[in-house]
Amino acid sequence: MNVRTIGGLVLLLLGACLFLNQGETFGPGKIFAYFWPSIFVIPLGLFFHWLYFVMIGRKGVGVLIPGGILLTAGLVSQIAMLFNGWSYMWPGFILAVAVGLFEFYWFGNRNKWLLIPINILTVLSLLFFAVFSFGSIYNKFVLSQPIFAIVFILAGAVMLLMKKKDI
Repeated sequence: MNVRTIGGLVLLLLGACLFLNQGETFGPGKIFAYFWPSIFVIPLGLFFHWLYFVMIGRKGVGVLIPGGILLTAGLVSQIAMLFNGWSYMWPGFILAVAVGLFEFYWFGNRNKWLLIPINILTVLSLLFFAVFSFGSIYNKFVLSQPIFAIVFILAGAVMLLMKKKDI
């Protein structure tokens, strides 16, 4: 990366922070508070990937496990920091372990038994994402519980009253 690319990314992040800030005080503390994953965690994950792809090669495939975990955890943390979404972004940390193991599987010797924990962690993470995202959407956008109750009652009544079609 050249200086122009890094400068452009810094200005882009600074502009996003100022836009999301909307009138609050702004200083170095705010930058560290909002962008600590981009400053510390994500570069470390990228460093481990750089070690594998540029320096070490196939014999050092193990560095991809912490690289994938740190990169994914950094992205999850950055999204959670920017949008104050820790309550529904935490399953990303389970997914981070699955990503690290999947990179080890993909670039390693492809041991098929490694797919078992990868799939379990991925499904568990996606299940928690779905449940907590639905709960968050339900709490923010639905005015009251009786609306869902009425919808379920009407859907059940329609299902019971529909004629069975003979095949």
